[in-house]
Amino acid sequence: MDDMPITTPDSEQGFDHLIKKHPCFNGAAHSKYGRIHLPVSPDCNIQCRFCKRGFNKWEQRPGVSRMLMTPENALKTVARALDLCPEITVVGVAGPGDTLATDHALETFELVHRKYPYLINCLSTNGLLLKEKAGRIIDAGVKTVTVTVNAVDPQILQNICAYITYNSQLLTGLAAARWLILAQLAGIEIIVKLGAIVKINTVLIPGVNDNNIVDVARLTADVGASLINVIPLIPQHDLRSNRAPDCEELKAARAAAEQYLPVFRHCQHCRADACGIPGSGKDLAEKLYDQPEEIFSHG
Repeated sequence: MDDMPITTPDSEQGFDHLIKKHPCFNGAAHSKYGRIHLPVSPDCNIQCRFCKRGFNKWEQRPGVSRMLMTPENALKTVARALDLCPEITVVGVAGPGDTLATDHALETFELVHRKYPYLINCLSTNGLLLKEKAGRIIDAGVKTVTVTVNAVDPQILQNICAYITYNSQLLTGLAAARWLILAQLAGIEIIVKLGAIVKINTVLIPGVNDNNIVDVARLTADVGASLINVIPLIPQHDLRSNRAPDCEELKAARAAAEQYLPVFRHCQHCRADACGIPGSGKDLAEKLYDQPEEIFSHG
């Protein structure tokens, strides 16, 4: 009986349903519906110059989690999360590494979709392997995908992405930037054709990619993206000396992007193990983890 799917009367998974009940895709849902991020992805296949992954329970930013979980433990955590927060409509994987760099996220989604087919599975990725894994992503019940696209000009992107690893080959500089941009646009196009809704995340870095935001929105809209989320830089790692954008710069970048895509304006810089209703200001993750300092290995 434990393997039987749990259904609800509201199991429609059309476009309107997904947007209406997705707090990370719809501002109106941000304070009404909940989401849980399952930290099952340990590795990343690119290195953004602003990204510093870590394990702790105090930083409020992407790339940070209390622990890593196995797909099986993640499924159990979903059950506990639904008890704590029945308003949860979205199960997401957003790290702490990239969801497609290993198979753990897709294995998790397969388990969750089998048990809770009415929940919205949401995957966040840098897009490097999106095209290759698009079919399995859809088969795992993923309906919404967030792709982080920080520039569509290789000259700019090489200053944001230090390197990529593809098929065990390390690429740097312009070669890495060109490959990543082509992979992202091709991946977005195919996953949209297969039925997923795509949101673009773009980190705004003053003096680096601020003039490229409009082109990010234009080109990703051309291949099927539905909305964009322009988020301010958190200065750290290689870009720790860079400043975060001010309110006027963020406003201008969003206005530029909005010429081509609707803009999501409620991002909370969520952790890879966040849980709860984003707009409530309360995170329930602390109650989900019995051993918050333990880090599990996927082996």
